[in-house]
Amino acid sequence: MRETWSRFRLEWRYQVFLIPALSGLLLFFVWPVLSSVYYSMTNWTGLNPQFQFVGIKNYISLFKDKVMVDAVKHTLLYAFLMTLLQNLLAVPLAVALDSKLRTKQFLRLVFFAPAVLSPLIVGFLWSYMMSPQTGLFWNMGLQINFLGNPQIVMYSLVFVSVWQFTGWAAVIYLANLQGISQDYYEAANMDGAGRWKQFIHVTFPLLAPALTINVVNSMVGSLKVFDIVMSMTQGGPGSSSETITTILIKRAFSEYRYGYGSAIAVMFLAITAAISFVLLKYLQHREERLG
Repeated sequence: MRETWSRFRLEWRYQVFLIPALSGLLLFFVWPVLSSVYYSMTNWTGLNPQFQFVGIKNYISLFKDKVMVDAVKHTLLYAFLMTLLQNLLAVPLAVALDSKLRTKQFLRLVFFAPAVLSPLIVGFLWSYMMSPQTGLFWNMGLQINFLGNPQIVMYSLVFVSVWQFTGWAAVIYLANLQGISQDYYEAANMDGAGRWKQFIHVTFPLLAPALTINVVNSMVGSLKVFDIVMSMTQGGPGSSSETITTILIKRAFSEYRYGYGSAIAVMFLAITAAISFVLLKYLQHREERLG
């Protein structure tokens, strides 16, 4: 009994150090989430302290709001394309930067540098280059209205984001590549496997941990896209590039519909959590199977 009590006292001393972290979690995550759920069932404007409980009326309105429905579609399209293209380009880029090039250190810096820049700055620069009449691409003969055409505006945003963040993903793959033992490649050479077969059967399966990190980070980050949209299109032309976050800001802070904005936030949290859960389960299962 005395031994059990001594062990409990020792463990309690260590658990005390969890209090600051738990306090921050409760204050900056749990409480805001619970508050959002509560306010999402009210007609609070954010200005008048008097508001009424309206139940699920705001959630029903979400599905009747065509701009909101389109924003969800745009967000999912952006997230899917961004995640797919970023990782498709980052893997071969990481393999190339891991080769015996004399300039590989300089090239790593060049490809990683855009990820350090603010998305707002990147958005302003690319919007200038893509602008019709006065833009760089227009004057070079590529006379396409990248940001004014509703049919291609989302693809233009994806292109800019892939340009900025592919280098970041490549660095994560590169770190994983440098942790792969050369014994695997020596064994593959002895079996007569060429470079392509070595990549398919050795390199790519062993990149599973980095793939999990990059895919989940890309997907979650893309679902939260806001900066690049506001700096390049502000959701236009019309509402053809609106995303969940841009609509949330406009409904809550521009139209003073805080209750409705809270409903959007709760829906957004549910979508992000569901997609993240499915991705993590699938990718972790893939890691275990390959391991």
